Amino acid sequence: MTPIYVSLIEDDADIRQGLKLLLKGTPGFSCVAAYSDCESALREIPNDPPDVLLMDIQLPGMSGIDGVRRIKKLLPDLDVIMLTIHDDDKRVFESLCAGACGYLVKTTPPAKLLDAIQEVYNGGAPMSASIARLVIQSFRRSSDSNLTAREQEILALLCKGKSYKMIAEALHLSKGTVHSHLKKIYKKLEVNSMTEAVAKAHQERLV
Repeated sequence: MTPIYVSLIEDDADIRQGLKLLLKGTPGFSCVAAYSDCESALREIPNDPPDVLLMDIQLPGMSGIDGVRRIKKLLPDLDVIMLTIHDDDKRVFESLCAGACGYLVKTTPPAKLLDAIQEVYNGGAPMSASIARLVIQSFRRSSDSNLTAREQEILALLCKGKSYKMIAEALHLSKGTVHSHLKKIYKKLEVNSMTEAVAKAHQERLV
């Protein structure tokens, strides 16, 4: 089985080493590289891009939020999970606006951290209920509440980190039907992805 290739940006040497050992010692995962700052990562990651990037929010020099924005311009399809000490809604939300697809508190148990990486790799977006509410509110405001009840339901599940497959199973729909609904949602919001919708809401001060 091909492992999930993960890189990480973390300035705390102990945490960085612990994450490296966890990824290298767990079947199905591989640590591609570990950086102490965004500047180093920006120089090296394009040469050997991972499947998932773990990014600390609070970093010396360039912040993790700015780092996500820069890295997503270089690698638009890279999945980024933010690592944070505290469950800070504002910073996490800014990270999502910058292009991250989820976040984890640094005290997350190793097994749950690995599950979250797997979830992101499979198309999910791990985040807390409070962050999911902010994301949902941004969608609603940017769409002038013109989403149908079913579209709101699918959107809510998507914002809770559910993949298309998981949404389909939860609502007893086919993946094709879910995809069709999502296309309508994005059309109404005039975006191409959840990240773009959140960014639009943030830039236009809709949240």
